[in-house]
Amino acid sequence: MVYITRKEHFNSAHRLFRPEYSDEENLRVFGKCSNPLWHGHNYVLMVTVKGEPDPETGFVMDLKVLSRLIDDNVLQKLDHKNINLEVDFMMGKLASTENLAIGIWDALEPKVKLQGSCLHSIRLEETENNIVEYFGNK
Repeated sequence: MVYITRKEHFNSAHRLFRPEYSDEENLRVFGKCSNPLWHGHNYVLMVTVKGEPDPETGFVMDLKVLSRLIDDNVLQKLDHKNINLEVDFMMGKLASTENLAIGIWDALEPKVKLQGSCLHSIRLEETENNIVEYFGNK
């Protein structure tokens, strides 16, 4: 089994909050990430696909194709957007990095499968210290 990874970057704003909580309760639970005026991150996204190299091309998956899938289904929706208000696959979800990684998986997994490949993981770096990895609901 061979694993290949495509690294991308995007910038997004979000707010961690529950509308049923008071501002004080949101601040207690989510800290400064509950800022009513939002805050942003420079995210690093790594999408890993696994499989056996094609005997003809030597590719597990053509990385140009993977890059296009990531751009069409993730980056165009997230880059310079408000995750809470503008991202279709995050509507109605708390905009945590964990939920964002799951949403990215859900957006990409069927597209990768259509290419005959298998999505292995989503790694999302919110900051240099806060990183989420998701391996699907297996």
